Amino acid sequence: MKAIVLHEYGPASNLAYEDIADPRPSEGSVLVRVAATSINPADWRVRSGAVKDFIPIAFPYIPGLDLAGTVVEVGEGVTGFEPGDRVMAVARYTYAELCIVKATDLVKIPDGLEMTTAAALPLVNVTGDAMIRLGAKVQPGQTVLITGALGGVGRSAVFAASQIGARVIAGVRGKRLGAARCLPGVSEAIAIDDDAEIEKLGSLDCVADTVGGERAGQLLARVKEGGTFGCFPTQNPRNAALHPTIQINIVIAPVNSVTILRYAEAVRDGKLTIPVERIMPLADAAEAQAIAEKGGTAKIILTA
Repeated sequence: MKAIVLHEYGPASNLAYEDIADPRPSEGSVLVRVAATSINPADWRVRSGAVKDFIPIAFPYIPGLDLAGTVVEVGEGVTGFEPGDRVMAVARYTYAELCIVKATDLVKIPDGLEMTTAAALPLVNVTGDAMIRLGAKVQPGQTVLITGALGGVGRSAVFAASQIGARVIAGVRGKRLGAARCLPGVSEAIAIDDDAEIEKLGSLDCVADTVGGERAGQLLARVKEGGTFGCFPTQNPRNAALHPTIQINIVIAPVNSVTILRYAEAVRDGKLTIPVERIMPLADAAEAQAIAEKGGTAKIILTA
């Protein structure tokens, strides 16, 4: 099969399109022919070595965490899937024509959902959901600020918080305020690149920070005593010690097939949108990662 292979840390140009041996499913796993995968920030952070202390990898390494495709073969003991089934998952090594996935992690793609759409969803959906439920621990009636609300994780977090019954404030760059105000479930939008806007914020019950950076500390200061602040492992606010009553929860999204299916159905039914910027062939993964790394909120899909 063809796959994208990384032999050493470095720039996107280090990603090579190569022939490697076809994998075979073992007990409890499924062989999937990949129709599409998507690019996530984790992909280029791992590739560059920026998170090697937190996410070590062995070379040669195949990137990729999202998958949509068709079942080719099922391993011993697998029930509920058969060749020809359209499936999606959070998996590993998905920048390839074939991929092995644990059967318990697989979800059948809902009828009416395109493969390229399905490929954009799994990781951002489970991450956004976890940011709200495990990170910010949002409760009905609370006010939550969600940073990066227009990204895939942010949109998923907005959906999760609104489903819980929270009042959602979308935090985005000033030039994106108009788009953020139009997001379903958003009550208010603020420019988090504007100090004055942050200072005008009232007391927050919780923050779901999908962006991190210098603003994290300013936002932490807006959370009321006893409130919660959800963030990713590499984005813990530096001033956390100054706010001992605020519960800071580091989010590592669990792979949950039930959550993936629920969000996929929401996208299929038009209740949630995860925008796709462009669709590119798997062979162009290096170029696609370089484009994605420059920034943007929409997904880039790779088709095998």
